[in-house]
This record gives sequence, C-alpha cells and structure tokens, in this order.
Amino acid sequence: MALSTAFTEMFGVRHPIALAPMGGSAGGALAAAVSLGGGLGLLGAGQGDEDWLARELPIVAGSGRPWGVGFLSWAAGVGAVEQALEYGPRAVMLSFGDPGPFVERIRAADAAVIVQVTDLEEARRAVDLGADVIVAQGTESGGHGARRGRATLPFVPVVVDLVAPVAVLAAGGIADGRGVAAALVLGAAGALIGTRFQATSESLADAAITEAIVRGRAQDTERNAVLDIARGARWPTTKYTARTLGHPYLDRWRGREAELAADPEARAAYQTDVARGVVPPLPVWAGEGVDLVNDLPPAADLVAALATQAENALARAGRP
Repeated sequence: MALSTAFTEMFGVRHPIALAPMGGSAGGALAAAVSLGGGLGLLGAGQGDEDWLARELPIVAGSGRPWGVGFLSWAAGVGAVEQALEYGPRAVMLSFGDPGPFVERIRAADAAVIVQVTDLEEARRAVDLGADVIVAQGTESGGHGARRGRATLPFVPVVVDLVAPVAVLAAGGIADGRGVAAALVLGAAGALIGTRFQATSESLADAAITEAIVRGRAQDTERNAVLDIARGARWPTTKYTARTLGHPYLDRWRGREAELAADPEARAAYQTDVARGVVPPLPVWAGEGVDLVNDLPPAADLVAALATQAENALARAGRP
C-alpha cells in the first residue's frame, strides 16, 4: 500500500519523502533519482551559483517526474531563483533567512513555495507569506540549523497545530522508514531527509565524506559555528550553527568562536591545512540519524525501502 498524504497528493508523488536540498550533495542526478523512486527530489542550489545551476538543472528536469530546487534565503539572489524557474520545477524551497523577496516570483511561475522553519516565529512568517508546505527542522538535523532550536519530536506537532491546514514536513534525525512513520504520526504529511540520502551512489559528496558518514556515530556529531568561521563561510553564525562529525579545528577552537573570528592568522592556517591535505576541504555534515546509515545504495532503491519500512512500522504500531 502507498502512504497517501496531503504532500503526496499536492505533488503527485508516490511516497511522502523529500530529498533535503543539501549543497554539495544534492545535485541533479541525486534529485532525479529520488523523484524517479517516487519521492520529491530537491536540487541543492544553495547560494545559487549560475554555472552550477546550468549544469545540474537539466539533469533533474529531464527526469520526467515532479522535482524541486532549494535555495538559502539569506544568500541566493533573485536571478538564480529565476534561472531555476525556467526549467519548470514543481516547488522551490527556501531556508534560513527571509523568504519574502522570492515568493511572488515563485508563485508567478506556478511552482509551490516550501519554507523551512526552525522556530515558531519563522513558522508564523511562512504562513503569512502563504507557504504551500512548511518544513519543521529539528536540531538533530545534519548541516545548518538554528543555534537555539528545538528537537524534532516536540517541535513538529507544535508546528503542525500552529500552521494547519498547511502541510508540514518533518526534518531532523530521520534516516529510516521508522522515522518517516514517526513523522506521519506526529501529524506531518511527510519527511524531508538529508544525511541518509547524502550517502547514496548518486550523491555529489566526495567519497571520503560518504565513507565518514557510513562509519560515523551520532555521539560524534556536534552543532558548532567553529568550522564556518575557520573556513570563512558567510553564514550568519549568530543564528545558525551546523551539525558535523568531528574535526581537528573543532577540537582546537571549541568554545573560542569569538577568538577565532578575531584571528585572521588562524583562519589563514585553516586554508593552508586544507591545501596541504591536513584537514578535509569541507566539514562532514551529518545528523543524529547517522547511526542508521551503513551503506551507499542507489537513491531510488532507498526511497522504496524507506516507504516500505514506514508502512511496516505503522502496521506494527496498529497491532494490539
């Protein structure tokens, strides 16, 4: 049986599963594979690099299935969003920052607006803007999220109640079908999944990163701003941190973020260490569900497996 929800009906997909639009991992091939598997593949456009979009958009658009694209609201320009809209996505997801400047252009292109939120104020803003889908992101998620966020389990139902009847996707720490089932029980219309899809055969992530995810454990993950500061990323670190696996610079500068930010020599040393191969070029973004990741399957097969696991979990929960 297929799990039909407001999300699956809205986008005409078989399963209530969406690919998190992870920068550096969710390229055209991965997004297309998720869509072909019956979920909604979301291209990770991040800050909206035009050359990257020109390369990856035709790949996912050629899947013949519903797909979308995600941008960082604080960093992407309107031109990048318009470039993506030329390829006819069914949805555009906006995360981290004010989505307001983009909403009318997305609607004019007849695409759905998906807004990711990390607190209730952002959820109210998304409703006011007329979001079609709201992603409630808990702090268990890999990569960037709220510095002072809430865990997925208590956060999702509060958002569901607050924004009803707008469809909600749960995000954060979901890495198998049991997590998808839990999201549905909490009242969400589906799950947005990142780390689990980062470790698939179509992911753009470097092999060293996917290997680290397969080997990683949740107790080794940590939310921090150290690595964004060290590598000179433009992320607004006063509001957003990132959950990563361990890293030498994290050990060196943990609790000393302000000192690192004020030390240009330390940041230059980071770039030197990257160039010398002493540290990896990118942090390993990984959520607390990383314990459940132990292989690198094709993404379409993974979508089907997650859906079957979710169906079985719900059936077991319904037994006396």
